[in-house]
Amino acid sequence: MAGAVYKRILLKISGEALMGEVPYGIHPDAVSTVASEIQEIHGMGVSVALVVGGGNIFRGIQAQEQGLDRVTADSMGMLATVINGLALQDALEQRGVSTRLMTAIAMHALAEPYIRRRAIRHLEKGRVVIFAAGTGSPYFTTDSAAALRATEIKAELLLKATKVDGVYSADPKKDPSAQRYESLTYLKALEMGLKVMDATAISLCMENRIPIRVFDLFEEGNIRRIVEGAPIGSIVQ
Repeated sequence: MAGAVYKRILLKISGEALMGEVPYGIHPDAVSTVASEIQEIHGMGVSVALVVGGGNIFRGIQAQEQGLDRVTADSMGMLATVINGLALQDALEQRGVSTRLMTAIAMHALAEPYIRRRAIRHLEKGRVVIFAAGTGSPYFTTDSAAALRATEIKAELLLKATKVDGVYSADPKKDPSAQRYESLTYLKALEMGLKVMDATAISLCMENRIPIRVFDLFEEGNIRRIVEGAPIGSIVQ
């Protein structure tokens, strides 16, 4: 096994990744798979932080389209990410990985409040840190939260886990002629409106020179290969 070329990464996992083959909620096998991948790179000495979405439980934008107030809907979505964070924390700790769940909305009975210096200290002590509840504010996606936290903890790489093997010019499941990009600039991703991450997240990474690696989460060993330096998926930099 090669050594890790990154000392600290932030992994962005969508809520949908935790559904597995079920249409809603959390599938134990999917959570177990993710936890095993994280355990592997943690064992290599990589400092690992996670940002988790909540789309498998509740999507604020869809609720808004159905008439729910946007601020209320986004708040509900942030709470959904905490449920996913608890599931990941439990799966990691069952594997002996020391973990801390930190939330942008205070809920002391369940998690620590997000404090940047405390989060960095946890990482320095070898703990996996899970960031939940997004940014704590409405109108911001968990992609934006991932870019923000990656900047704050000085991550060397932001890993965007998806269901496809990189960035495409269109949805490859709908358009067989979609072009796959191995590498592209932040500006090109913004100009072309590619669905890498939202514009706020990409701009924040561009400003702070944090590369974004988009990859297929469900290809076993991909996370390990990425931290070893393999050109898996697509990179935006």
